[in-house]
Amino acid sequence: MNSAISFFYFLSFLTVLSAVMVVVSRNPIHSVLYLILTFFTLSGHYILLNAQFLAAVNIIVYAGAIMVLFLFVIMFLNMKQDNEESKTNLTKIAATIVGGTVFVILFGAYRKSVIPGFDPQQFDSQIGMIENLGHLLFRDYLLPFELVSILLLVAMVGAVMLGKREIGERHF
Repeated sequence: MNSAISFFYFLSFLTVLSAVMVVVSRNPIHSVLYLILTFFTLSGHYILLNAQFLAAVNIIVYAGAIMVLFLFVIMFLNMKQDNEESKTNLTKIAATIVGGTVFVILFGAYRKSVIPGFDPQQFDSQIGMIENLGHLLFRDYLLPFELVSILLLVAMVGAVMLGKREIGERHF
């Protein structure tokens, strides 16, 4: 068996296992750590697909910044088992119905999907490279790119203005 195929199966198994552990884990901190592992394994899949830039962005943005935010919120809320109320049977039944419905919809979409075969004549090894992404971003999508940068700048200024304390305000 090819080493890339065996690495793909290993990553797939690890991805599914860590994603299941995110849902099954009772401790929210452990759940976030399993989610970080899931993001790292997904970045491994991106590398196998020759999309190195997407893998790096996934690690930096999701496994880095977003997970730090999740951990901060979980630790800030200080959720204790003593204060947690038990779920009612109605909540459990509703969750089972919603989960089953999502499963049926995903299974139906999977059955209807058509996966094209691999054609080595049309394979382009430069498909996920940063140079092509840069050309596409700055040539075809320049206006949306600049609008998003202005939006992020306005959001940053707004966050600074909201976080600024006035003279005489109480510090908590």
